[in-house]
Amino acid sequence: MEYKRYGEKIAVRLDKGDEIVSKIAEVCEKENVKAGYFSGIGATDDFTVGVFDIAKKEYEKYSYKGNHEINVLTGNVSFVGGKTYIHAHITCTGENGVVGGHLFSGAVSLTGEIFIEALNGEITREKNEELGINTLVFA
Repeated sequence: MEYKRYGEKIAVRLDKGDEIVSKIAEVCEKENVKAGYFSGIGATDDFTVGVFDIAKKEYEKYSYKGNHEINVLTGNVSFVGGKTYIHAHITCTGENGVVGGHLFSGAVSLTGEIFIEALNGEITREKNEELGINTLVFA
């Protein structure tokens, strides 16, 4: 992985084998990003996504292997329990057609190109018991 900061924007290149979510978190921690959003493209050959089941209040997870183009990677940066939290969604095209959802993990197979926009301030998340998810809280 390599990255460079340009004011409030950060350009990131992920390399083969890099784990997408953890590398975005690593950059945000190093650059003290406590609130922001990101988008990206690239390729993956091993990723796990989920779709939230509202009735069960849990994610149904789906894992995919094989060559996939990352058509859209998008998400935001906040804090949960004092730790950086990356909320990412991904849409990929491969032999399974188009698949996507909440990104739990994903390995870069060729390269990943991600652009992070840092916001001034900090956004946290707290558990919303009614919904069963952590929702944004603004200070």
